[in-house]
Amino acid sequence: MVNASRASRQIVDNPPARPDIATPLVAWYRAEARDLPWRRPGFPAWGTLVSEIMLQQTQVARVVPRLEAWLTRWPTPADLAASPPADAVRAWDRLGYPRRALALHAAATAIAEQHGNVVPRDVDELLALPGIGDYTARAVAVFAYGDRHPVVDVNVRRVLARALLGQGEPGPAKAKQDLPLMESVLPDDRDDAAATNAAVMELGALVCIARSPACDACPIADRCAWRAAGYPEHDGPRAPKQAKFAGSDRQVRGLIMAELRASDVPITRDEIALVWPDAEQRDRALASLLRDGLAVGDDASGYRLPDA
Repeated sequence: MVNASRASRQIVDNPPARPDIATPLVAWYRAEARDLPWRRPGFPAWGTLVSEIMLQQTQVARVVPRLEAWLTRWPTPADLAASPPADAVRAWDRLGYPRRALALHAAATAIAEQHGNVVPRDVDELLALPGIGDYTARAVAVFAYGDRHPVVDVNVRRVLARALLGQGEPGPAKAKQDLPLMESVLPDDRDDAAATNAAVMELGALVCIARSPACDACPIADRCAWRAAGYPEHDGPRAPKQAKFAGSDRQVRGLIMAELRASDVPITRDEIALVWPDAEQRDRALASLLRDGLAVGDDASGYRLPDA
């Protein structure tokens, strides 16, 4: 008879094998994946970088036309770097979170000046670029260059929590747990590993959605731990919810940004006052835009988009 402490050590040293979700997911993805520009053969690494930044908290349908217009205007990082930041902010239009436009402009400048106008492949070199975080660095290395790394976004975390952990929700992001969990399902083959990353994202975006998942259409339903457990309610910590947009400082910032983008000359504080009735909230939003470098100027000279 094996004593309890010895059995416990065996469980720790030899955790239960995880089901193979990569094989059915890759087959499903290669047959059913959406036709998106960044998935087409020959799509440039620069385009992948731009698309990944645009896709952060923004719907695919809104990104595609803006991405195509952006790459037509600035087909390489050096082309964007040669334009003033104000042009990048104007071209960003209404994608939201316009600081991403400034970050992309700064990254393009660094790529042009430090990397010979070639988007780097190494994750650490990508992370050294202005405004590039861990997710974007890994996504570019995997989807532009085919390297083998785990890539984790909110959709991936949801799929892994359900399929592997039997949890209805993933809870707050924890890179030290999320990345090894994704790593554990990646095939050794680089092409299959990249396809697995993309497939898990696609499943989370289209099938294993937050509310009302389409389990009947899921290619890994037969090996999903959450389904096998009877879809238990999530009783752990939850990921923080995004604040409502209507009436928020984000909305007021967006209204001020729309005025700045539409004008080729500085606008006055009186003109800004017309976009929102609450003076305190309006002033707070303007101050945050100035602090973020999305607007420059003062009451005497007026306010405008950054020139350099």
